[in-house]
Amino acid sequence: MTGPLRIGNASGFYGDRFDALREMLTGGPLDVLTGDYLAELTMLILGRDRLRDPARGYATTFLRQLEECLGLAHERGVLIVANAGGLNPAGLADSVRELAGRLGIPARVAHVEGDDLTRHHPTSLAAHAYLGGGGIAACLREGADIVVTGRVTDAALVTGPAVAHFGWGPGEYDRLAGAVVAGHVLECGTQATGGNYAFFAEHPPERLRHPGFPLVELHEDGTGVITKHDGTGGVVDLGTVTAQLLYETGGARYAGPDVTARLDTVRLTQEGPDRVRIEGVRGEAPPPTLKVGLNRLGGFRNEVVFVLTGLDIERKAALVQDQMEAALDTAKSRPAQVRWELARTDHPDAPSEETASALLRLVVRDPDQNAVGRTLSGAAVELALASYPGFHVLAPPGKGAPYGVFEDVYAEQGAVEQVAVLHDGRRVPVAPPEDTRVLETPEAPPLPEPPPAGERTRRAPLGLVAGARSGDKGGNANVGVWVRTDEAWRWLAHTLTVDRFRELLPETADLTVVRHVLPNLRALNFVIEGILGEGVAAQARFDPQAKGLGEWLRSRHLDLPEALL
Repeated sequence: MTGPLRIGNASGFYGDRFDALREMLTGGPLDVLTGDYLAELTMLILGRDRLRDPARGYATTFLRQLEECLGLAHERGVLIVANAGGLNPAGLADSVRELAGRLGIPARVAHVEGDDLTRHHPTSLAAHAYLGGGGIAACLREGADIVVTGRVTDAALVTGPAVAHFGWGPGEYDRLAGAVVAGHVLECGTQATGGNYAFFAEHPPERLRHPGFPLVELHEDGTGVITKHDGTGGVVDLGTVTAQLLYETGGARYAGPDVTARLDTVRLTQEGPDRVRIEGVRGEAPPPTLKVGLNRLGGFRNEVVFVLTGLDIERKAALVQDQMEAALDTAKSRPAQVRWELARTDHPDAPSEETASALLRLVVRDPDQNAVGRTLSGAAVELALASYPGFHVLAPPGKGAPYGVFEDVYAEQGAVEQVAVLHDGRRVPVAPPEDTRVLETPEAPPLPEPPPAGERTRRAPLGLVAGARSGDKGGNANVGVWVRTDEAWRWLAHTLTVDRFRELLPETADLTVVRHVLPNLRALNFVIEGILGEGVAAQARFDPQAKGLGEWLRSRHLDLPEALL
C-alpha cells in the first residue's frame, strides 16, 4: 500500500459529543471511523439495561448518530467500526440493518461475538473477555461497511482495520504494536487533542473551546502520525500525545490480545503543526490469557453530606459524627460499611456563606437496602434541631441505590471462541494466536545522570515543571507524570521516588505503589493498588475514577530547581 490508512475516532465514552460522528465525516478525508463506547462502568450500566429489557444492552446513542450520518459515511466510502454493541452486538447489528433498510442505504453490517463469558460466572451481572482485532479484520476483509462489537480492547478498533487493510500476519509484532499505540492515543477522543490537558493554560481558550477529534495516518510499517482535521479546534503536540499514552497504563509492557506493545520503545516527534509522529514501537507475542471484566451488584449505598459553617469546624464534625454513630449502633440493622470524610472547603473570614463552609460526607453500604435507607435518613433528619449550630445537609438521603463492583480475572486465549458474523450471515471462527509469551516485568532502564548538587531551589508546585494524567483500572489507579526537557527529566527521575510520591499524596501512604520508568517519554508512571476499592461503580472515594489524582499531585509543593522555573 502506497498511502497511509486514515483512521479517525468519534467517541471516547458512552455519552461523548453527539455531533462528533458528523464532524469527523465532513471535516476531512477518512478511510475508517471508530467509536469507543465502553468502559468498566458502562458495562454495568448496560447490564442493568439488559435486566429490564433483554433486547437492549447496547449503546443506543450510536444508532441515533447513524440515523443522521449513515448516508454521509456511504457517500464518502468511510468504514465504521465501533464497540457500541456492548452486551448485545447481535442486537445492535440487527438494529443497524433495520435502520439502513429504512433509510434506503445499502450498508453491509457485520458483528463480532465470543466475548460474553457470563455463563461461566453465574454470580456476575456481566462477564466479558477483552478480545483483539481479529474478528473486526475478518468482517472487513469480507466486505463489511459497518462492524459492531462487544467488549474488545480499545486499541482493537484500530488494529482490526489495519490488519485487514495491510494484510499483516499475526507474528508481525512491531507493526501490530505500532497500531496498538496509535489506537491507545485515539481511544479517548479529544484527550489527544487538548482535552483534560495539564498545560491547557498555555493555549488560547478559544482554541480549546471545541477540540476536534483525533485521527491517525497509519502506515504499512506500523508507524503513524497523530493529527486532526484541518480547521478544527484543539491541539496535537508532544504533550497531548504523551499524556494520552500514559493514561490508564501500567509498566513498559502494554499487553493486549494481539500483541504486547513496548511503551518504553515509543518515540514521538513533532512533525509539524498538529502532527505528532509515532515510531520505533517494538512488539512481542501477546500473553496466553485474556482479561475478563466481571461486573456484579455489590449491594446498596446511600450518603448524606452535612454542611458545617463558620467556627469550630472540627468540633462540629465530631459532634454530629458521634450522634450519627450512636444512632446507627442502636438501629435494627447497622450498615455493614460506614465511611466519613471531612472536606475543609471553608475559609477564615469568608466573604460568602458557601466559602465559610466545610462538607462532612457520610457514606454507608450494605447488602440490605433497608439498612442504608430509612436507617440513615431517619437518623440524619432527627438531628435537624439537636446537633451543631447551623445544621443542614446538601440533600436529604433517599432510599439507597444499588452499586456495582468490578474485578478482572483471566481466561486462556484458546478457551474464548471469537466469531466474526458476516453481513451475509456466515460465521467465521477467529483462531487464537499460535505464539504467546507470559507477561514479565522488564528490567528497569538506567536513569539519567542526576542533576548537579547544590542547585538553588524554590518551594513551588510540581505542576510548574511536570504534567500529569491519571485514571482508573478496576480498584487501581495510575498517575503518569512527564516533563518536557532533558534537564527536567534528570531532576524528575531522581526526585519523584515512590517514597516522595507517597509523601505528596498521603492517601497512598499505606498502599502498594509501583513506579515505572519510561525514558523515551521522559515519564514516570505510578500504579496505586487498591485506592479505588472495588472500582468506579462502588463509589468508594471522593474521585472514584481518579481523574483528578494527577492534578492533585501537580498542586503539591516541593523544592524545585530554579533553573527549571
